[in-house]
Amino acid sequence: MVTVLSPHYGYVVLTALYSWVMVAFLGVKVGQARKKYGVKYPVMYDTKEPIFNCYQRAHQNTLEQVPHFLVFLLIGGIQHPIFSAVCGVIWVCSRFSYAYGYYTGDPEKRLNGVYGYVGLFGLLASTISFSLHLLQFL
Repeated sequence: MVTVLSPHYGYVVLTALYSWVMVAFLGVKVGQARKKYGVKYPVMYDTKEPIFNCYQRAHQNTLEQVPHFLVFLLIGGIQHPIFSAVCGVIWVCSRFSYAYGYYTGDPEKRLNGVYGYVGLFGLLASTISFSLHLLQFL
């Protein structure tokens, strides 16, 4: 068997799995909020329950971000597995902070998760570094 990836890439894979746990958890929180506030399917946002909308939006925004996150994590992690895994954990943890801030009903508190950009920009940098390495610019 030819080994192409560093054994440390396992940390990248575990970080991707951690992101799945986070997304599932936020989805469960939306389901609980649906029950609590009486918001029936297929309603996405409710005019009577703005707190429900905060739960829904926290989850939806995360779903909008996850594809980019995973691309940067999995590609940048090929060359920089430990760095990428650490950046990925920072980003995933920040999404919990973002969501719990949003759940207060004060959308400004979603900014509690702004530190996640450190992780996301780190992943972007690792992906750029890997692409430049492949192109033999580095």
